[in-house]
Amino acid sequence: MITVDEISSEVMDIIRTVHDPEIPVLTVIDLGVVKKVTVEGKRVFINLTPTYSGCPAMDMISDDLKSVLKAEGYEAEIKLILSPAWSTDMITETGRKAMEVYGIASPLEPSNDILALTEDAKIVPCTRCQSKNTKLVSQFGSTACKALFQCNDCHEPFDYFKCLK
Repeated sequence: MITVDEISSEVMDIIRTVHDPEIPVLTVIDLGVVKKVTVEGKRVFINLTPTYSGCPAMDMISDDLKSVLKAEGYEAEIKLILSPAWSTDMITETGRKAMEVYGIASPLEPSNDILALTEDAKIVPCTRCQSKNTKLVSQFGSTACKALFQCNDCHEPFDYFKCLK
């Protein structure tokens, strides 16, 4: 039995080709939803943690993982794990940078997140011009895990990925 820290680069390279359908610049590894990978011969067992309970992307991610592994001769079994819960701390630094380039502001720390979402604090940087002169437009952006902001300087709207701890 091989665990995620020891698995072959071939299997990890295959898994890294699967992206979050809601944020296509993030791989499932960068998003931090892959919790455990075990390889037994040509069978791959993957434990996934959803970003939040009922996340609609998890079915597609599971199907995509099975599909890419099958194409390379592996049989995959996916298990959803709810504990420990996923948090935005699990997004890799590479993932955070990719989100910013894509136009989604990375999650702030919990206390700042609350200020940004409830107190109209000017702390969420615009992904286009980096100004913090931004305003909350809606508690919900393109998905439930994001809020919609607008920059008061360049006037561009952008999503902010809410902090989840």
